[in-house]
Amino acid sequence: MRQSPRLLDRRILIVDDDADIRESFEAALQAEGALTLTASDGNEAIRIVSEDPPELVVLDMMLPKRSGFLVLEHVKGYEESPAVIMVTANEGKRHQAYAASLGVDEYLQKPVPLATLIDTAATLLARRDEVLGIEDDEAEEPS
Repeated sequence: MRQSPRLLDRRILIVDDDADIRESFEAALQAEGALTLTASDGNEAIRIVSEDPPELVVLDMMLPKRSGFLVLEHVKGYEESPAVIMVTANEGKRHQAYAASLGVDEYLQKPVPLATLIDTAATLLARRDEVLGIEDDEAEEPS
C-alpha cells in the first residue's frame, strides 16, 4: 500500500531558466501531490509571487531579467513569505552566505537529486506550517 503523497495540494513555484530542470522538478513534485507553477525568469517569478503567493519557491540563482538574489529579496519581503530553496551550480561560499543573509531557507547544489528536493520541500513546508500555526490534523478532533 502506497502512503499518501507528501506534498499533497501544496503550492510550489519552480523558477529556473533551464526548461529541462523546470520540467524534471515539476514532474517530481507533482508525483508527490504538489500543485506547481513555473517561471523561467526573475520578473515572471516576482509577478507570480505578488499576485498569488505559493507556499514554497524552488529558485535558481542565475536567472535572466532579474537574479535569484533579487527575487529572494522580494519574496522574503512578505509577512508570511513562502519558504525558499535556492538551487545553483555555483560552489562559492560567498553566494551561499549572501543567500542566507537574505533569508533563504535551504541552499542546494546542482545537480539536485530529486529525492533530496522532495525531502527538503516536505521538511520546509512542515516547518512553515508549524511557525504559522497551521495543523493538518484538525479534522481528527475527538467528538
